[in-house]
Amino acid sequence: MSAFPIDEIVSSLRQVRNDWRHAQQRVAGGERQLPSRAAVDEVVESLIGALFPMRLGPAHLREEGEDFYVAHTIDQALRQLQEQAVQELRHVRRLDAVTPAELRADAGQRTREFALQLPAIRALLDTDVMAAYQGDPAAQSVDEVLLCYPGVTAMIHHRIAHPLYRLGLSLLARMVAERAHAQTGIDIHPGATIGAGFFMDHGTGIVIGETAVIGQHVRLYQQVTLGAKRFPTDENGHPQKGLPRHPVVEDDVVIYAGATILGRVTIGKGATIGGNVWVTDDVLPGASVTQASLQKNRGSRPGDC
Repeated sequence: MSAFPIDEIVSSLRQVRNDWRHAQQRVAGGERQLPSRAAVDEVVESLIGALFPMRLGPAHLREEGEDFYVAHTIDQALRQLQEQAVQELRHVRRLDAVTPAELRADAGQRTREFALQLPAIRALLDTDVMAAYQGDPAAQSVDEVLLCYPGVTAMIHHRIAHPLYRLGLSLLARMVAERAHAQTGIDIHPGATIGAGFFMDHGTGIVIGETAVIGQHVRLYQQVTLGAKRFPTDENGHPQKGLPRHPVVEDDVVIYAGATILGRVTIGKGATIGGNVWVTDDVLPGASVTQASLQKNRGSRPGDC
């Protein structure tokens, strides 16, 4: 016999759940309609091991067993991923007249399309690892970068999350991205498009919004924000979804610590943005924007400095 009013608490919680489900038009007594965070964690860990088997795979793995491990691990991970995709699609299409077989076929097709991108994901990650190694004089080896750097950990997750987002599995993609956010303090929305050779030095506190577009060989330091300046609303005052509202950062740009860049502005190729600068206008290619230059040219556009 419990010393607490368990039956009363359970009954009250059931009522609260039912009220919420009714308000959200959820089907009472239906199947689970959301992916499992624990299952997604397992998928991500398996995919990371399969992408980098001899460095991020199991400690006992030997090179002669590498292909067997990769094949087995990918197969298991994709089966789990498909099951989680079914859950997401069931949630998204819960008000549609769709059969379980149709949901499973849809999830299977999206999972297959994701699977075919794994070699390209690994190739992109190699460019990110090399950018970190070449860009940080403290890095002793590419292995140290892969094993230890939070920016690389965040990019591994992003390179997995972004294709899922593009395939319409946005909830799964966000779960992968938030896993990296929790581990590293780096917040990259899975919708952000990021080119090859991307390096986040230190990385802590970096925020990259959903519609940001980043070119090749871009370097960001800690506490950089690529955010939205304003949120257009619809006739009911609700923020409009999916509109381009984050910066475009062209190739070979360097953005130093604490810089904040807001809105759909373009940072031109080869530009340098200094630390703690606030940018809300386009910056010309090759320009250098610093606090001193902004103060000297107060009232001018950052790109004109």
